[in-house]
Amino acid sequence: MLQSRSMQRIKFEELKSTIKKAFIRAGMSEDQAEICARTHAETSCDGIFSHGLNRVERFINFIENGWVKLGARPTLEQQLGSIEIYNGNLAPGVTNAFFAMDRAIDIAKSTGLGLVSLNNTTHWMRGGTYGWHAANQGMIGICWTNTESCMPAWGATSASIGNNPFVMAIPRQEGHVVLDMAMSLYSYGKLEHTRLNHDKLPYPGGFDSEGLLTDDPGEIEKTRRILPTGYWKGSSFAIMLDLLASLLSNGKTTAAIDQYGYGNCGGCSQVFIAIDPLKMNDQPFVDQALKQTIDQLRQASPVGEGGEILYPGERSLRNRQENLIKGVPVHDAVWEKVKKFAGLE
Repeated sequence: MLQSRSMQRIKFEELKSTIKKAFIRAGMSEDQAEICARTHAETSCDGIFSHGLNRVERFINFIENGWVKLGARPTLEQQLGSIEIYNGNLAPGVTNAFFAMDRAIDIAKSTGLGLVSLNNTTHWMRGGTYGWHAANQGMIGICWTNTESCMPAWGATSASIGNNPFVMAIPRQEGHVVLDMAMSLYSYGKLEHTRLNHDKLPYPGGFDSEGLLTDDPGEIEKTRRILPTGYWKGSSFAIMLDLLASLLSNGKTTAAIDQYGYGNCGGCSQVFIAIDPLKMNDQPFVDQALKQTIDQLRQASPVGEGGEILYPGERSLRNRQENLIKGVPVHDAVWEKVKKFAGLE
């Protein structure tokens, strides 16, 4: 469903190929451009517009500023049994993240669990991408990243902690169960997308200039006082994810990223965990556990008449199925910019 008159639908392959052309013109190699373009296109296709097509311009700016090193690859720094630590060398965050999750999956296939961390990497765009990727290969996937300071700690008015996305994914034949959450109630990308649609947030998501909770995304963007998920709990969770990402990767904390000066997530630390559920359970047990949980969710009483209770990741899956048929919704202004980057205007 289109969310405003300033949007249109574009076929998935056209969307992907246009983004790829833009990345190649920005200096990316054919193989890196293909991976990154598909990731951006799939993200928009899943309904996460803020981290898909809408992020193409920002990523190209990162390249132009020298904050992303094209052609770079991760290099191994430490190997400790089922743990591997890599320097991301400021390579594109998407290709680094796929590399790290694939390595974790390879390790998990033999040991049951693999943990691969990255230091000195860059923005991975939508974190859920790597959870879906693990689940597509039959693995439980867990991953998170730290970021630069972009959220106030609970009780503060100035930003001092990262939004630090966290992802968990469980494979399921009928549709994977995937949690992809920021540490704020709404990400900045969600604020931008809502503002572009001239909409209000469903619930207050931050504070305005008067220090009052507001559902106006533009006001929150101005103050940068986004609301942590669960108030003090989300604030504490963000701090712990930051510290663990740094300690498990021998990489930078949010405080160090702030001093590094390489833009959004430049030099960040990330952790990727893959677990083979069939090393400890058989498939019937896994299937039954998932079925029992989802069946119980289906039987829950919705707040409103005709409401439906969805499991994590179900909305993304539905969006994907619809948008592959009807075309992916894009903002007209954003689409025109990306076409210019691709040399099509």
